[in-house]
Amino acid sequence: MRNIFPAICFFFFFFWLGYGAPENTDHSKAVINGADKIRSQFLHLLRTRRSPQVPLTVEPAKPVQHPLFQQVPPPTFSEAMESCPKADIKNLKERLKEENFYLHTEAGEQGKLPVLILSLKDSKLKRRPAVVFLHSTNKNKEWVRPLLEAYASREYIAIAVDSRYHGERAHNLTTYRDALVSSWIKGDTMPFLFDTAWDLIKLADYLTQRKDIDPTRIGITGESLGGMHAWFAAFADTRYAVASPIIGVQGFRWAVENDKWQARVDSIKPVFEAARIDLGKSAIDKVVVKKVWDRIAPGLASKFDSPYSVPAIAPRPLLILNGANDPHCPLNGIKAPTKRARKAYAKAQASNKFKLIAQPGIGHEMTPLMVKEASDWMDRFLKQ
Repeated sequence: MRNIFPAICFFFFFFWLGYGAPENTDHSKAVINGADKIRSQFLHLLRTRRSPQVPLTVEPAKPVQHPLFQQVPPPTFSEAMESCPKADIKNLKERLKEENFYLHTEAGEQGKLPVLILSLKDSKLKRRPAVVFLHSTNKNKEWVRPLLEAYASREYIAIAVDSRYHGERAHNLTTYRDALVSSWIKGDTMPFLFDTAWDLIKLADYLTQRKDIDPTRIGITGESLGGMHAWFAAFADTRYAVASPIIGVQGFRWAVENDKWQARVDSIKPVFEAARIDLGKSAIDKVVVKKVWDRIAPGLASKFDSPYSVPAIAPRPLLILNGANDPHCPLNGIKAPTKRARKAYAKAQASNKFKLIAQPGIGHEMTPLMVKEASDWMDRFLKQ
């Protein structure tokens, strides 16, 4: 990072959560048992909207030369993407091993998960830690390549995937939005968050079988939509040992009840407009919003919302990174989940493994500070 980084950080507010008196192992077991129950319910939901299951297979693929972005104009540069700490290695790009393949997670076109992996060719480590970094809405796995290179330079196996209806899983500029509208109409898929959560469970199946990855040291992080995916993947699958969702964690029910849903709705507005018309409403309101969430992601604004799913990640290390002024993820909307998480981590005698950083003056934006903090978090818990 630049020399001014420490000075800048001095002015940021850091919200440290999760400190409490350690409690006995009976409390720790109770925390885990409660998490297992809600996790089981979530996994059951995921299985109810699956196409026929297929063996987990790998199909070779070629590097993507012209990745599809579902936004105009497509992005060209991100300071945050280029800011991840990187080892000082000469000719790094030449020393990187690149893998491109498809992982079949279920039958059908969307069951073909595109995967990009970068690692050092000449590593002396037999098994390395791994980090999965997930892209934001309208982008793709190729967009996060600078971050993968940085992690790979530091002896990680670095992984990115295209989420559902993105990247190689999209055909045009409206593929993702069309899928959301279709989900509202038919109710047979869950393209908002939950279908990709299923893919990430299958990805964990694959990663834990690799001989160059330590299956006990797999971390997951991501930006915005990718931050939400990282949150739900860590909730659903305990094989993700460390998590650091960036501008992703929020309170969906809180937003509905407190009339703070507009920014999130505007990011995927076509599905809400379709629902408004079907429901005979003159404008999108909280009734429309709740019905859409219940339809396309059942439980997202109720039993699987952040007050319940975030504490279920305990006692695994969890760092939540948000902007203090983010209208998509209002800080007031995560007071309940952070309070419950603090209690869960304390009961599991793991208070030092939960942290929230809210960067003042920042809206819905991943910053270099957030990238650095997530990177440090991975090093702290995956490189012990």
